[in-house]
Amino acid sequence: MLSAQHHPASTMQQDDMPIVYVVDDEKPMQEALSSLLRSVGLTVKAFGSVHDFLIFPRPAVPSCLILDVRLPGESGLAFQHDMARSGLRIPVLFMTGHGDIEMSVKAMRAGALNFFPKPFRDQDMLDAVTEALERDGKRLEAEQSLAAVRLAYESLSPRERQVMEFVIRGLMNKQIAAQMSLSEVTIKVHRGQVMKKMEARSVPDLVRKAEALAVAAQWAPES
Repeated sequence: MLSAQHHPASTMQQDDMPIVYVVDDEKPMQEALSSLLRSVGLTVKAFGSVHDFLIFPRPAVPSCLILDVRLPGESGLAFQHDMARSGLRIPVLFMTGHGDIEMSVKAMRAGALNFFPKPFRDQDMLDAVTEALERDGKRLEAEQSLAAVRLAYESLSPRERQVMEFVIRGLMNKQIAAQMSLSEVTIKVHRGQVMKKMEARSVPDLVRKAEALAVAAQWAPES
């Protein structure tokens, strides 16, 4: 999977550096774009086909893809649809030497962030790449945060999950104890473990995390 955000090379570990991928079958365009992007401290990986891009081991760092519309074999627009179907959510910036309004509309409707007819202004491309990397960085951060919450929930015991259910419904310890036929002291211990494992600062925070996991939908309060 991929991802996004523009940080100067001097402020980040090499392994955390954003990556801009370029797919264009014209070598001069690959080289020109690579030179432009590297001039502002970005890491660039250029490919002559979507196949070469797909087999490249892509690290989970902020990323974006600059994609030529007209490629040998599969077109850039067709590949954009394939990306969406496969769950590859990296932001796409299209470029073409033969673009038209209909083509750009299709690309934007399918989720492309921008569409550049060749030749384009260097600064316009740099601005678009920066925006794409920032957006992908936020997406990656959200996905990593959700993965951490999911891992925390999976660490709960079956009884702790039951207690969590009642807590996010708004029940007090005494009420939960009655529902589960346990002592209030036992419920207090379980509740403490739930809050600790879920790293929840408060009940509203716990509810937000449950909602993020779509757990709250299963635990809607009884009418």
